[in-house]
Amino acid sequence: MSEILHLIIKKAYAASLIEHLRKEEAIEIIEENVAEISEWQKDAVRKTLLHAQQNPGSLQAWDIVRQKYKTA
Repeated sequence: MSEILHLIIKKAYAASLIEHLRKEEAIEIIEENVAEISEWQKDAVRKTLLHAQQNPGSLQAWDIVRQKYKTA
């Protein structure tokens, strides 16, 4: 039985428990490379947000957008 879980460790005692489980070979820690968001992508999002703030009338309600792209 193998299951992959992603954890955020919030307490020091939990981190030590995880380390103990690793030493006992009860778990395997797999490092994941998290892709960085490029600067041009961040700029594009900033530009879109600024446009939305300056032109709130150009936005559509979520229900309308969802209905437009809903698959049958």
